[in-house]
Parts: sequence; structure tokens; C-alpha cells
Amino acid sequence: MHLLSSASLSRTWIERVFSIADEFNGGVYSFVDSGTTLALLFEKPSTRTRISFEAAMLKLGGAAIYVDAATSQLSRGESVADTARVISSYVDMVAARMRSHSDLLAFAAASSVPVINALTDLEHPCQALSDLYTIRQAKGTVNGMRIAFVGDIAANTANSLMVSATELGAEVALVGPKRCAPNKRYLELARASGKVGVYQDAKEGLKGADIVYTDTFVSMGEEGEAEERMRLFAPYQVNRKLLGYAKRDAIVMHCLPAHRGEEITSEVLDGRQSVVWQQARNKLLIEKAIILRLYKEGRKER
Repeated sequence: MHLLSSASLSRTWIERVFSIADEFNGGVYSFVDSGTTLALLFEKPSTRTRISFEAAMLKLGGAAIYVDAATSQLSRGESVADTARVISSYVDMVAARMRSHSDLLAFAAASSVPVINALTDLEHPCQALSDLYTIRQAKGTVNGMRIAFVGDIAANTANSLMVSATELGAEVALVGPKRCAPNKRYLELARASGKVGVYQDAKEGLKGADIVYTDTFVSMGEEGEAEERMRLFAPYQVNRKLLGYAKRDAIVMHCLPAHRGEEITSEVLDGRQSVVWQQARNKLLIEKAIILRLYKEGRKER
């Protein structure tokens, strides 16, 4: 099995990953076979995702190989499918961070080993699982929680989060400017599982929110639009005033990197309601659980 899209993850599958993470947290350790190798094929820069995946595989007893797409033959025109056929003949699993979601799908179709989506232009499913696991730790459950995603509600993080959150029984409020509409396909997928509202008014959207989530206003590849996007999203900065619209015990989340003073203030990011650093630490835990789950599923299929 591949992990390519949040839309393919059932409640049962997600909860099993969370259970494996709980076992790791409780000191119950599982390992992959010695020599099991994960390739990290990255077309985009990364700090947390790269390091957490490498560390996860090493802590599981395997090995990780980082492949910068810019220094591979992909940069000279080799097809995604040919690259997948070769890489998958060398390793046991691939985590791919690609600009185009369609390229990821093409890679997975040609791969002979499991492929994990480590971010594309449309989705970031591993991030969503880390986020929801953090909510479960902080609130005791995801079911029944109201999650307000504030700012760029068309972002890949919003797509994955709303789909997996509703699968687990959460309500999602997408809060952003009218010019930044959510992706229709992912909105429909999320609404098929639960309640998702779209709001331009921050006060209305954050009313009753248990979780206030934001992400950068200028994603990778959008630097040329930075000035315009900053003006567009300025009213949606997560600051003390905006946080006051949510519940008093609401938690604050950000997938990082944060641009302090832009989408979020330092006061909120470092404040008592923030679980951002716990959220970041959980990437390692959840990625260990994902790798182990896919590894065991792969062994059963052989």
C-alpha cells in the first residue's frame, strides 16, 4: 500500500497508526529488519519532514538515503516513471516530496515498493496525521472538536487536514478571504464525511473553535506574489485579538516554518495556548508509525 492521499485513509487505518505511535510513546518498541532502506526523493526544500523521516527510519533500525531531485537525472529530463522503476529496485520504501501531485501518482504507479507522500502541491497527509495526533493528545479526542483553519484555506495543508479531520469526526471551519476559495474537490471529500464551513468573517469562523490552525501566507513557489498575498491575508493573522474569538481553552497550531509577525505573532506562537512545538515533535513519532505500518503491510502482501 502507498500513502499518497488523505482521501484514501480510513478512520480504522488512521487510528491504527495512532495506536502504534502510542506504543512508541509508552516505551513499546518495534523495528524493521536490519538493512531496510528508505529513499527520500525531494524536489522541494525541507527541514522537519526530511530530518524526521531520516531519524524515524534510523530509530526503527533501518537506513535512509536522501536524494535531492535537483542533483539527480530528473533534473536532466529522465521521466518520473523511469526514476521510480530504478529507485524502487534499490530500496524498500520511498518518501517523495514533489512539486506536482500528478508526478507523485506517476512515481507510485511505476514503483515496486510503498511510496509515502511527503508533500505535493495538493496534499500533505503525513502532516495532517501529526496534527490530528497532537489534537488527540491535547484534547483527548478528535471527534467533536471544531478546528478553525485560518488564512490560506486553499493550501495543501488545509486540503489534507480537512479530509482526515472529518474522517475522525471533527468539524472544520475554513476561515479566509473570498478570493482564496478552498479546493472544491477536497471540500467535497471532507463534506462527504462531516461538517465543513467556509467563512470570510474571522469572528464568525472562530466562534466555538477548539483548535486554531494557521500556515504560511506565502508558500514555496509563491514568492513572486508575496506582497499581494500579505495584503490579502493580513486580516487573518493569528494574534491575541483573533484568538479571543475562539474558546478560552483553544489550542494554537502551526505546521511550521512560521513567519513571525505575518500569519502569526510571536506572542501567540510562544504563548500558553500554543502546542506548535509538541506538534513538530510528533512528526517523528507519526512517521515512525507510518513507516512501520506500511512495512508490515508490505510484508503481508509478499
